Amino acid sequence: NDVTFFTQVVFCFVKTIHEFFRGSKKRMVIFASGRGSNAEALHEAVENGTINAEIKALVTDIPGAACIDKAKSWGVPVIVADRKSFASKQAFEQYILDAIAPYAADVICLAGFMRLLSSDFISHYEHKIINIHPALLPSFRGLHAQGQAVAAGVKIAGCTVHFVVPDMDAGPIILQSAVPVYEDDTEDTLAARILTKEHPTYVRAAALFCDDKLTIDGNVVKGTQE
Repeated sequence: NDVTFFTQVVFCFVKTIHEFFRGSKKRMVIFASGRGSNAEALHEAVENGTINAEIKALVTDIPGAACIDKAKSWGVPVIVADRKSFASKQAFEQYILDAIAPYAADVICLAGFMRLLSSDFISHYEHKIINIHPALLPSFRGLHAQGQAVAAGVKIAGCTVHFVVPDMDAGPIILQSAVPVYEDDTEDTLAARILTKEHPTYVRAAALFCDDKLTIDGNVVKGTQE
């Protein structure tokens, strides 16, 4: 009917105006090593317009990783860089740099990528690489962060999205989300609870980045509160 048609026209007009003022979409490349659940959350948010970006490629260091099939189902090119196939870390990283160069990434999202990037790699994308870590940084850096939290007896844990710097899990913090830690928690049960916060937190952080809302002042990220 006429009312429905008018409503659709108004919706399309408002959406067009919003996208115009929002600016062009950012070019995103995702790095992942496993099942790709965070990558999937990012993809869904890109598809529904929550994140103002286009996913140009997915990079993985594991030839049989589940994230490969997910990326292919999205129609996203996959770059496989098996670390064992390279004589050195430098050669491994140079291969990735060369492979992603044509995509001119505005942002690289590490979504469960289990390799530390060197300062040389990071320098090519300074303040353009973001990562999610399953702990409230600066506590519990590195592997098995959830197990570290349980062993330390903390009462609150969570996840952190941060900019990547050469020092492991030490970059400026963008967003954090907290969960309670229970007395009977194990590393696995706490990891599952934190995971429920990881996806929305990463999506929110990536959306802020892609909307040019974030600035870095020293080690403090501003623009996260609206």
